[in-house]
This record gives sequence, C-alpha cells and structure tokens, in this order.
Amino acid sequence: MNFTIKNPNFDIKQTFLCGQCFRWTETENGVFEGVAMGRRISLKQDGDTVTVYGAAAEDIPLWERYFDLDTDYGEYISRFSSDETLRRACESSGGIRILRQEPFETLISFIISQNNNIPRISGIIGRLCESFGDDIGGAFSFPSAERLRGITPDDLAPLRAGFRARYICDAVEKVNSGAVSFEEIDALPLAEAREMLKQIVGVGDKVADCVLLFAFHKLDAFPRDVWVKRLMAQFYPKGLPECTRGAEGVAQQYLFDYVRNNSGLTV
Repeated sequence: MNFTIKNPNFDIKQTFLCGQCFRWTETENGVFEGVAMGRRISLKQDGDTVTVYGAAAEDIPLWERYFDLDTDYGEYISRFSSDETLRRACESSGGIRILRQEPFETLISFIISQNNNIPRISGIIGRLCESFGDDIGGAFSFPSAERLRGITPDDLAPLRAGFRARYICDAVEKVNSGAVSFEEIDALPLAEAREMLKQIVGVGDKVADCVLLFAFHKLDAFPRDVWVKRLMAQFYPKGLPECTRGAEGVAQQYLFDYVRNNSGLTV
C-alpha cells in the first residue's frame, strides 16, 4: 500500500544524501528507492508531502519511527536560529531528519565507511547484502550478526572491503558474544556507550558517535571527521553555542550539509 507523510521539516533528498545512510538511491524521476529494516520501499516528495510506496499497512508505525516523525524538528530549528551561522544552516538544510536505523547495520556500515567514499561504501554494503542477506524481491536485506557468525576475512574477500574486513569480523564476534550489547548501549549515557563500541577493533570515536547518533538516537553524539573538524575550526573554534545543547548531532548534520552544498563556503 501507499501512505503519505506531510511534514514541513522532512526533505527526503537531504535526509538520504547527508551521509547518515547508504542504501537509498534516487531515480531519474526523483523517486528514492531503498532497503531499510529488512524491507524495500520507495518514496517521492511533492512540496511538504512525501508519498511512501510499497509499505505494508502493519509496517506504517515502523516507518514513522524510522523517519523519526514523532520528533519536532521545528523546535530544534527555532532554538538553533538564535545563532546566525546555524540559522543559515537551518534555512538551507533544515529538511534533514536523523533516521532511527537498525544498530548492527549501522555499525557495519560505518566501519565500512572509514577512509572511503560513498560509491565504494555503497558497493561494499551491496555486495555484503547480496552475499549474506535475504532476497526480498529484487533487493537483499542486510544480514544479521547471527547470520554472519564465524565469518572470516577470507569469507569477505569478494566484498573488496580491504583492511575493513578484519574490523567487520571483530564486530560480528563481539556482538554475537555479548561483549558489545545493543541493549546496554541503548541504556548507557553517551560516553559509556561510546567506550563499549570502541572495544571493536577499528572503531574509534567518530565511528562510535555515528552509530550512537544514527542508530540509538543519542542526539548529543557529535561525529567528527576531518571535514567537521575544519568546519568547527572555522565557525566555532570555542565549541558549539549553548542553543545546541542536547541536540549537537542534529546541529552537526545541518551545518555540514550547509557548508558542503554552498560553494561560497570553505572548510
């Protein structure tokens, strides 16, 4: 079935292409097709209205949660707009919503993202799903940690993931053993949750914060890659303003997307 979402603070292109997810692609007619939460759907936007195609009726609450529709992003935009740079970022990129993604998929995806570009990240993830996921009618689901139990770097060689294969294997082992518990991470404060994720070989602060922001909705997580560090040095050398407190991750997404898409700004 199809259903519609009407929300002034939801831009599917900004949301899918801001770097928080890797399995959505835009067709020539502006439709986004993708796989998330083990399901395949497509979306198209017309003004403030987004139409979701191919969703089962019983899955509508799942998609409402995935797109974080219960969160009032207008309140963030109002708060952030007390700062001039953030006000411009909100005007430019305020359609981004922080997706509530599946934790294991998010963890593996951001391990793969290290020192990588979007086409290669998407390619490696696609090959992982084709090799180990379930066929869901023209696409493949992301494999579970249980499905990947016992995987070795040699098993992952066809993915062409390079040094990341070893990190993926360690993540699979630690999730399956319970050394890294998603239930515990969900309940822990940010710093402790970050340290649990960093038990995984190859997971540092940046990858951990991406997982905490995009899978566990810990909005105070603030992933810092080289570009964000440059952005902070240029615009906020003394740190983010007080108006972002508790929602620093949302502010980061607005700021980075704004800087990236405005050629007159450099970082």
